[in-house]
Amino acid sequence: MSQAASGDTVKVHYTGKLTDGTTFDSSDGNEPLKFKIGDGQVIKGFDDGVLGMAVGESRTVTIPPDLGYGEQNEDLIMEVEKDRLPPDMEPEVGQRLQATQEDGRQVAFMLAEVKNKTVVLDANHPLAGKDLTFEISMVEIG
Repeated sequence: MSQAASGDTVKVHYTGKLTDGTTFDSSDGNEPLKFKIGDGQVIKGFDDGVLGMAVGESRTVTIPPDLGYGEQNEDLIMEVEKDRLPPDMEPEVGQRLQATQEDGRQVAFMLAEVKNKTVVLDANHPLAGKDLTFEISMVEIG
């Protein structure tokens, strides 16, 4: 029985959970995730987690931040005046915003805190700094 190796294209079903058991992503009810191992299409810990799996095998892998979405970067958290937000916006914690940098690149932010005259914006990936647990089932190795 063949086992998944670096360079193989695989299809897997998965469920991703946080340490508190909250599901943040799943292929349940969808097509399996298809990717090439080692190609950087998924986070490193997920890539590493499928190595050696055979079709029909399932496993649970826990991925620390350094093999997932990285640690929280305090430089990506900023406080700005509310008047810099769109005039018709009612700011609420958890809202997702996009801004265009001077070089034209788009940056996504989450509104992390609303204060009297300012808001705190966080450009970190929502899963940065978190341990992730994935239940993975190998569907196909091609």
